[in-house]
Amino acid sequence: MTRLDRLIDIRPLRSSAAFRRLWWGNALSTLGGQVTVVAVLYQMWELTSSPIAVGAIGLANAVPMVLFGLAGGALADAVDRRRLVLLTTAGQLLSVSLLAVQAVAGAGSMWLLLGLTALQAASSGLGAPARRTFVARLLPNEQVGAGIALTNLSFQAALLVGPAVAGVLAARWGVASCYLLDALSFCAALYGVLRLPSMRPIGETGWRGIGAIWSGWRFIRREPVLSGAFFSDVLATVTAFPVGLFPVINEERFDGNPETFGLFLSAIAVGGIAAGCVSGTVTRAQRPGVIMLAAAAIWGLGLVGFGLAQPLWLVLGCLAIAGAADTISVITRGSIVQLATPDSHRGRVSAVEHIVGISGPDLGNFRGGLVSGMTSATFAAVSGGALCVLSIAALALASTSLRSFRTTTSVLDDHAPTSQPEI
Repeated sequence: MTRLDRLIDIRPLRSSAAFRRLWWGNALSTLGGQVTVVAVLYQMWELTSSPIAVGAIGLANAVPMVLFGLAGGALADAVDRRRLVLLTTAGQLLSVSLLAVQAVAGAGSMWLLLGLTALQAASSGLGAPARRTFVARLLPNEQVGAGIALTNLSFQAALLVGPAVAGVLAARWGVASCYLLDALSFCAALYGVLRLPSMRPIGETGWRGIGAIWSGWRFIRREPVLSGAFFSDVLATVTAFPVGLFPVINEERFDGNPETFGLFLSAIAVGGIAAGCVSGTVTRAQRPGVIMLAAAAIWGLGLVGFGLAQPLWLVLGCLAIAGAADTISVITRGSIVQLATPDSHRGRVSAVEHIVGISGPDLGNFRGGLVSGMTSATFAAVSGGALCVLSIAALALASTSLRSFRTTTSVLDDHAPTSQPEI
């Protein structure tokens, strides 16, 4: 084992050519996606100068993502997942290409921009559950956590770099250049998926209409390890997600300085990247449930510190600690979800994971704003973090199965890494 492997577990990139191609394609398309997020927001503001219209972009993203994500989970357990992801990635490529066309043509239509954003979100949501299952099918059990960690690291890097790239491109060549860059990144993602072997579900059940969608939720409810893993995510985000409080706290403590506001967001991303760079220390752990619960509690403690801190350096430090803990929690939770789910149900369970990940932060921001309006932003941040810690502690005490879950005793008796042709 090299020193690098002790920090970042890169075994999946070395051992699996298919995963390596998939990872590079995903990393590039994630970066392109972040560039488009900024470009759409910027273009909508240029068109309307309306904060309501800009906010509608979030709605155009979230609603199709959730609705089509539910259907995508059921489809992922009934059809060839590789083909499903190819089709939905092609849909995303089409939508972002149309975004580029409307920008070049100067269409100037708010509704067209919203419609194309919704089309891209629908394509993404439909393919997301199937895409989440690839890591567990391509890699052996002991490398699944490392594969998820590498995927998360590329996502965190895109969050940090993507907005800056979008700003440079939009300023020099207009938003059309942002959309064109995203289109090129989807070509890379298509190539990574195209070279995969067939990914039909093992023990597939076939499409059974609406009932297939809800069966994933029923399966999670019957499995205490899975329900505990998802509940920990809900507790951490709904009780304590802090981003909605950033503008108020920045105004109260730092006179609304836009530079410090940007640093708040960057601090979480920097903490996440730092944790991803040392994720090899946790991806080999045999009891990911314990690590996940501990990381969720540290997330809450970091946000308590954020609520109480006054100097900027301490505020940023607490946010970085929270961001690092969140990344570790995401990595270990993802490992648990994939390893504790039989392949026949992995698409539907991944759909639930996708939806919880989307909706939890939004609900957490709503909670923070509501409590802040009734009391103060400081109380909202501190009480949210404290409630997170107490809730996670209660879950840890109540969920013996989650604490004792081991990667070596997972349910992957129906799983073997899919053979990968070296083309």
